[in-house]
Amino acid sequence: MRIVIALGGNALLRRGEPPTAANQRRNVRIAAAALAPIACRHDLVISHGNGPQVGLLALQGAACRPDEPYPLDILDAETEGMIGYLIEQELGNLLPDRRCATLLTQIEVDPNDPAFGHPDKPIGPVYSEIEAQKVAQERGWSIARDGAHFRRVVPSPRPQRIFELSVIELLVSQGVVVICAGGGGIPVVSREDGSLIGVEAVIDKDLASALLARELKADTLMLLTDVDAVYRDWGTPHARAIRRITPQALRELDFAPGSMGPKVRAACEFVEQTGGMAGIGQLSDALVILDGKAGTVIVMDAA
Repeated sequence: MRIVIALGGNALLRRGEPPTAANQRRNVRIAAAALAPIACRHDLVISHGNGPQVGLLALQGAACRPDEPYPLDILDAETEGMIGYLIEQELGNLLPDRRCATLLTQIEVDPNDPAFGHPDKPIGPVYSEIEAQKVAQERGWSIARDGAHFRRVVPSPRPQRIFELSVIELLVSQGVVVICAGGGGIPVVSREDGSLIGVEAVIDKDLASALLARELKADTLMLLTDVDAVYRDWGTPHARAIRRITPQALRELDFAPGSMGPKVRAACEFVEQTGGMAGIGQLSDALVILDGKAGTVIVMDAA
């Protein structure tokens, strides 16, 4: 089978955990152990989130040159390389006979996407309300509530086209585990002469992964995070895990736009357009989600 797995930012760095190199390597090592059995049996493409990491790099850049911050497209590229390196190395250590490659991935977005006028993608560390007000004033950032805390939010335009798709396809056809579209890929737009230029945004990695899975004609899309399943009535005493459901039924439920919402939307789009299977659940359950015995499985013929 051909499988695309998207690792959520919270699967690579736990909530509230300092984004140190040691913490990230430890978490990536855990992720690699969960993915290795799948890589042994299937064609595997891995994507990942970058919210904490791109936010950290933005803070570092602002501290160095506050009057000349690095644009988000360059920071997206840096996080693709950094996280991809860790995944590639740790997975390679477990599977020395399996070739792995990290590929920086440019993804086209529409310069007229309404998201540019309504930033809602959380990145970076969490702040208290007072801290959030301070950094918003000092740096001119948009800030929004993220659970009990606040985070910086940036535009998140919808992914349209993956420029390195043919290279990814070539590598997968040769048995290479490919790590690509990290952090949703590097957002770029086409200029009038056909050349590309990066834009100030962070693409949602779940929507980018769904596009990647569709274009690669994958059999399965797995969106792995730190929650064991999709829940009805999340955060209430009536919360109940959804184990198997059709995309049509799943779309009728409400989910938080900043957390489970994009995963549900991405999973539904993949299943509806390909007839394949999508799974949402926690990283440690990756293999049993694939077997339909854990997480939430979205398929067209669910009871």
